[in-house]
Amino acid sequence: MSQRDADSREQLLQFAAQLIAVAIDDRGSLADRMANAYPWMLALSRADRERCAHDLVDAARASFAIGQAHVIAAELTSWRETASALAAEMKDSPVDWLDDEMPVERP
Repeated sequence: MSQRDADSREQLLQFAAQLIAVAIDDRGSLADRMANAYPWMLALSRADRERCAHDLVDAARASFAIGQAHVIAAELTSWRETASALAAEMKDSPVDWLDDEMPVERP
C-alpha cells in the first residue's frame, strides 16, 4: 500500500468515526449533529446544512461500498470550501461583463 493510499484510508476511517459519533447522538437533527462535529458547517444556511449533511452521508456510504476514500474526501472538501467562501462573503453576484454579447470571428 502506498503512503497516499494509507493516508486516504486513514481519512476515511476518521470520517467513519465522526459519522458513528453523530449517528449515536440523539440530540438535534442530523445537520445539527454534523455541525457539532464539523463547525465550519455553521457558515452554511440551515437548508444548506441539511443538504450538506445528507450529501456527506451519501458520499460516505459510497466510499465505504466501493472502498474509495476519494469520494468522501472530495465531497467534504467541496462543502468545506463552500462554507469558507460564504464566510468570506463571496456570495453570488451578477457579473456585468457576462451580460454583454461580444461577437467574435470564428478561428
